[in-house]
Amino acid sequence: MNMQSISPAEAKVLLEKGAALIDIRERDEYARENIAEAHLLSLSAIENGDRLGPFEPYDTVIFYCQSGMRSSQNAQKLAEAVAPAKVLLLEGGLNAWKKEGQEILADKSHPLPLMRQVQIAAGTLALAGVVLGYAVNPGFFLLSGFVGAGLLFAGISGFCGMARLLAFMPWNRR
Repeated sequence: MNMQSISPAEAKVLLEKGAALIDIRERDEYARENIAEAHLLSLSAIENGDRLGPFEPYDTVIFYCQSGMRSSQNAQKLAEAVAPAKVLLLEGGLNAWKKEGQEILADKSHPLPLMRQVQIAAGTLALAGVVLGYAVNPGFFLLSGFVGAGLLFAGISGFCGMARLLAFMPWNRR
């Protein structure tokens, strides 16, 4: 489904006229920074059947994510979640909103989103395996292979052991 995208400036005008703004990122992403007028309804919650509303056909709902990619890829699900309202997507997501100088709420005391922590940890381990493999012992190349295999398994199965482990770290407990 091809949903209409709007710029942050157009979204701001619609928000002033009463449009609803919904953030589809996960709770940890939303807690760290979000658009002040936004309500949280994560994509995973939508997939589990959660809804906001009720909405009327004359209502306008604007969805956004970090970059606009998740919103556009899941446009049909988003439209169904607020039917029969008119659905718009914030072009470029939160990144574009910030780039245009629009106001956000930021709480840097919250940890980075879990998937970013996984990316940082996996990248660090893979790089360390390569560097140590060349500098110390070729056996360290196995570390990079192990991380790659774990990422492959996570992509295929949907289960990420590293994310589960990182979720239990002290900085992620609240």
